[in-house]
Amino acid sequence: MIGESENMKELMNFVNELSFVRVGGSEEEKKAAELILGEINRMAEEAGREDIRGEYMPFRIPDAKVRKCSVQAAGREIACVPYLRSGTIDRECGLVYLDDASEIDFAAAGNLEGKAVLLNRLVDEDVYRRLVKHGASAFLVMQGKYYLGEREVSLYPKRLQEHFTRNGLIPGFTIAAADALLLIQQDVRTVRLTLEQEDVERESRNVSAVIQGTCGKEESIVLTAHYDSVPVGTGSWDNATGAAALLAIFGHFAANPAGRTLRFLWCGSEELGLLGSKAYVEQQKELLDEIGFCFNFDMCGTALGANRIIVTGEKELQTFAEQYCRLTGYSAEIKTQVHSSDSAPFCDNDIPALGLSRGTATAEIHTVHDLLPTLSEKQMRKNVEFAVRIIRDVANAAVLPVKKGMSEECRKELDKYFHREKEKETK
Repeated sequence: MIGESENMKELMNFVNELSFVRVGGSEEEKKAAELILGEINRMAEEAGREDIRGEYMPFRIPDAKVRKCSVQAAGREIACVPYLRSGTIDRECGLVYLDDASEIDFAAAGNLEGKAVLLNRLVDEDVYRRLVKHGASAFLVMQGKYYLGEREVSLYPKRLQEHFTRNGLIPGFTIAAADALLLIQQDVRTVRLTLEQEDVERESRNVSAVIQGTCGKEESIVLTAHYDSVPVGTGSWDNATGAAALLAIFGHFAANPAGRTLRFLWCGSEELGLLGSKAYVEQQKELLDEIGFCFNFDMCGTALGANRIIVTGEKELQTFAEQYCRLTGYSAEIKTQVHSSDSAPFCDNDIPALGLSRGTATAEIHTVHDLLPTLSEKQMRKNVEFAVRIIRDVANAAVLPVKKGMSEECRKELDKYFHREKEKETK
């Protein structure tokens, strides 16, 4: 149990302390890392563990320095943000709206040179590949609902991911759906687009701490949570809660070490594409054979909602999670899938994972509404106490409950998640 006897900060106090915008590679992310490192060392000292110290694990991340970003249409300036590392443009373009951006839509549109294409969304590489193939000069993606204003729609720059840019560069913008609606209803035919940016790199960092096991086994368990946020809201639910939960778990095991070694990892730049956990598995390749299990914490503690466990591994891992919840009376929705969080790079290296979180339909992440009022200290403690129990039992087990490896279905989903399925189809 997590209680006052362990002399740790109240969970919600640290969530509150960490609730500020802390984008990967920024000074604010560095400040958040310093707060976590300070707590790690304080807890280790209070537990009398001079052998435990937190450390930074820096890595470089791709970014862009934006000098100009503008969308002008129908005689007015339209609020916009750029797709970072998508190139530059300064010209007037014809405006084309493609309903579903399907192959048929693109075939009907024909040559798009000199045209800016308005899209409902851009999540599919096939759509981006069609933009390149048809010669589009730029693209605009709408966001939010038609009735939301500039602030409420939570516009912020996003990086054009590598699996898109391998097809070529097309300058991109995001605009509010309300403005997109007006462009179409007013039959606007041209837009003036300006995007001037320079590709740069910045430094981000993971924060790590290791609690050596007591049984002498070479196997270890990695426990992950990201501490960065998107550029809007305070990132309280996503993921100050997970970072705080991992600190509470660390405090417990610093005072009560388990049989197997526990590797705690607070990941930077998760919101930019799991960059912290990817960097860790690249930097620590020699440890991957030793790591037998991963627990990930991404969004906990909502007052309203339900507990969730995301299973990535062999089929018996879901059975284990289901039976463990029944034995302990912990109510949770359990699904087998790739968790779009920091456990995924470990799973990609055949390390089975459980993602422990709590969801709700009454709050939103990645928006200006990701704030403290939706959270509950009572629920945070319940999530942490369950996590401590299952981690303790797995870490002390005579044999880990599941072997390393991924089911065939999980492996296919990992290939899809990491955008390898197209490469495999062409081989």
